[in-house]
Formats: sequence, C-alpha cells, structure tokens
Amino acid sequence: MLYASDVLPEPTDSTTNIVDKSAAIYMIEEGKTMFSEGKIKDALQKFREAQVKDPYNWRSDYWISQCHYKLNNFGYALRYAKQALALGDDKVNDEIYFILAQTYHRLSNIDSALINYELANQFMPKIRSSVLLVDHHIEECKFAQVELLKAPNRQKVQVAGDVNSGYDDYGAILANDGKTIYFTSRRSNTTGGGMNPDDQTFFEDVYRATFDPELNEWESITNQLGKINSNGFDALNYLSPDGLSGVITLNTTASDAKETTRGSDLCEIKYSDKDTWNSPKLITNKTINTSFFEGSATLTADGNTMYFVSDRKGEKSSTDIYVAHRNGKSWGNAEALPMTVNTKGRETTPYITPDGRYLFFSSDGHVGLGGLDVYVVENLGNGWGTPVNLGYGINSVNNDTHFTYYPAVNRAFISGFEIVGDKSSIDIYEMDMSGFEYPKQ
Repeated sequence: MLYASDVLPEPTDSTTNIVDKSAAIYMIEEGKTMFSEGKIKDALQKFREAQVKDPYNWRSDYWISQCHYKLNNFGYALRYAKQALALGDDKVNDEIYFILAQTYHRLSNIDSALINYELANQFMPKIRSSVLLVDHHIEECKFAQVELLKAPNRQKVQVAGDVNSGYDDYGAILANDGKTIYFTSRRSNTTGGGMNPDDQTFFEDVYRATFDPELNEWESITNQLGKINSNGFDALNYLSPDGLSGVITLNTTASDAKETTRGSDLCEIKYSDKDTWNSPKLITNKTINTSFFEGSATLTADGNTMYFVSDRKGEKSSTDIYVAHRNGKSWGNAEALPMTVNTKGRETTPYITPDGRYLFFSSDGHVGLGGLDVYVVENLGNGWGTPVNLGYGINSVNNDTHFTYYPAVNRAFISGFEIVGDKSSIDIYEMDMSGFEYPKQ
C-alpha cells in the first residue's frame, strides 16, 4: 500500500533553518568586526563557522575570499569569490568583481582581471571605485599585458639552502665578504616566541647565513646574533661596508618585554670588540623616529645620507620615502622625497647605491605590473629624475620588495611570493645582473 508520506517530501524544519540562518548572520557580523580590526585569521574562522551554519549564504564565501586574499592565499580567494557570486547571483556585494579582479591579477590571469576590474567600475558607486583605485589597477593590467609578452629581463632563482623556510623570509643583505647574508624571517624559533595576535604569524627576527662553496648553498643559519634580536620585531635594514655597524627596525610594543619603542623605530647597531653585536641604540632625532611607523633604512657608503620609510602622512598617502643627512655625530632633519618619487600609494624598501646616485625602491603608486614593483630613480644633484620600472623578470604581478644590488659581484637579491597551489609565502630570490645598465633619463 502506498501512503502519501512515501511520495511527498518531508516538511522543512523551518525553525532550525531560521535559527541557523540567524546564527550565521550574527557570526558574519562578528567576523566583519574582527576583519576590520586586522584579526584576519580569527575572522576567517568565524566566517567558516557561519558557512557551516548556512551553506547558502553568499556572504560567508565572500568574506572567506577577502580573508584568504589578505593572507596571500590567492587560489582560495578566487575559489570562494566564485562561490559567492554563484550563490548570490544579483544579490551579491557589488565589490565581488573587485575581489575577483584582484585574485585573477595576483594569479597572472590578466585578461580575466581586466574584465572584472571593468565590471567593478560598472557596478560599484563611483566614490568607492575611486577609493579602491580601480582605474589605476586597469592601467596596471594594460601595462602588464604588454610587459608579459616580453622575455623576462632577469631570471629569479630562490637562494639555495634553508634560507627560505616556508615562513615569510625577506630582506637579504650581502656582506662585503660575499659569503655572508643577513635576512629577516618570521619563523617559529623567533626570539621570545612572540606571535602577532592579528595574523598569527611569528615576530620578525634577524638571521645570518654563510655560503658553503662545496655544497653551493647557504647554511649555518642562526638568529643568535648577540643583542640584535629582542622579544619584539627586529629587521636588519642596512649593513656598513666594513660589516661593523648597521641600522635595524625595532618594534617592542607588541612584546611582553618592557617597551623601548613607541612603534616601529630606527636604531643603530655596532659590532663590539668582543665579536658580538651590541644592543640597538635608538636614533633620537624626532624628525626621524616619530609615533608613526619608521623602517626600511638604507645608507650611502660613507654613512652620511639615510633614506627610510614612514607612514606619518597616512591621511594623504600610505608610506613615503624620507631622507636625512648626518651632521657630525647626529642626524639632521628628515624630509620627504618629492612627489615625483613618492605617490599617494605605498613606497617602501628603498636601497641607495653606495655612491648615492641611484635609488631603488618598491611602489604600488606608480603604474606597474601589479602590487609593489621595483623602480629606480637617479639623483641628479639638483633634484630627482623620473622613476623607471625595472620591467618583467625583476618585477612580477605580485609584490616585489627588498631589492638590493651588488654591482661588484653582478648580483641582486629580491623578495617575492612563492605560490604553491592555493597558498603562498614570501621568499628570497637572487639574480645574475651581468650586463645591467641604469636607465638613462
């Protein structure tokens, strides 16, 4: 005998459905608050919980995509952005095309990126489109379409050995002996074991590696470097030609130790006659170290001119490059480089050639392939020339930073993304610079 219950679907448990949907909405709002506070991994977990509660709410997938993009997991970001678009249809957030464009851009699918940037311009309010610099990103895509048709001008090779760890590794500095490099890493054995509560990555430490010619790789990696490393963030920016002094960026505000900085500050270090590094000494000039971020210092070979980065003009730009000149034993007032070099975007990781003539730096404010590209600009004596993009090969569609050039040995180091599957980390690369010529103005 056939009963009606055998052919009719069971009624939906609407009470449970409504409860789960409400819980998901609440979780999404919690996640958005965490996201706005910079707690990206906590936010990601909350959005995942919301997705479990209500798998059909496109907002969970949208915000999961945003989190993965912030964490440089571009493959995952693309996957969840597509899911959000499929679930939301015409109801989806009008910025969905922007996150799609960004992820396609980072994954070198320039044609798809361009299509989605143009869709973002079409659907987003003009004010929001302007804030997100959509037109600038469209220019980048058009520039990249031309550049990527060219053969790479340099071949980037990951430095051999265990310098690259799977954690973020960057900022290689080659000592004058050519056999020692210092670099910055956020690996698990960082001094003090501190972890950033926002992105749950370990604090920065300075590391040293030595080159083994028999193995043809860098080894003996250590962060046991006297008193350079603290329980906070430590990054070596500059090493003098004799290897006996340098400048580091130090931030102890997030550590459990007694605070010695107001934020990220520049400090001078010296190698003592006891064959070890002394404690960093804060640069006390108030026009150099402020309550804002200062870091990424680079000096000329004579030690008398220093360029560094600060976000003290955050209402007008992201980070700018500043210059200060040494007067005897103290530093003169720091001044921002002109807006032909600085932009409303982000300028970072400058590197000045020993003679002070050419300044390399990374920027996302000048038109490039995407993200932060490396540029070089000439100091003309009475001003600065026009920054020149170093082109495809040195630059990619992702962030390319911490470029350092050693013409005596025809080598350069650079930091960039190593994308493996749907995730990525920052690694250190080296390049053969034989035949490199500075651009002519």
